[in-house]
Amino acid sequence: MSFLSYFKRYRNFGFFFTVLCIIIIAVIYNILSVKQPLPIYQPAMVSEELVDSTIQHKAKYHKIADFSLINQNGETITQDTYRDKIYVADFFFTTCQTICPIMTDHMYKIQKEIINDDDVMLLSHSVTPKIDTVAQLKKYAKKKGVIDRKWNLVTGDKKQIYELARKSYLAVKTDGNGDEYDMIHTENFMLIDKKRQIRGFYDGTQPEDIDKLLEDIETLKDES
Repeated sequence: MSFLSYFKRYRNFGFFFTVLCIIIIAVIYNILSVKQPLPIYQPAMVSEELVDSTIQHKAKYHKIADFSLINQNGETITQDTYRDKIYVADFFFTTCQTICPIMTDHMYKIQKEIINDDDVMLLSHSVTPKIDTVAQLKKYAKKKGVIDRKWNLVTGDKKQIYELARKSYLAVKTDGNGDEYDMIHTENFMLIDKKRQIRGFYDGTQPEDIDKLLEDIETLKDES
């Protein structure tokens, strides 16, 4: 059998095999490209130092508790303010000179990205509410470019903020000094879904984590 005859004989098979390979590669690519759902974080999944001892064992049904705090404009901010919203939360204080300025700058970056997205908001809690009065928060908000309709800086009862931080957002360490509600805030940003569930933790000082957070916001929106 000549080479030409051999080629003609197996030409159809070769064509079929090539098409089959292309289809298989395309299917695999599509499977790998599908966005995986974000985890739903429970207290048992988070470092114990960030979680109140009463809920460290909790492995399901965790949600952000109701709250009532005061923002930079003296307005009462509650869970209803964030009803049916995806939001990013953190803990800070206005006189912090270490990680807070970096975190606030990154929150500002997120604000720019979501400025026209009605589904997404931001929420920053002061861990030194006696110092961070409404007037102090307003001054800080103006300095940092906070847009009121997108981003609330909140102050209020220290016990409530402490319990939100340790029992809801799973985001701060206890101080071990001073009064029982003293806390050490971390660099964590928390992504909260429309069902009041934690869907992600991010290092608010790292640009790559901010990029990942913005990607995860889009994933959450697709999920809704």
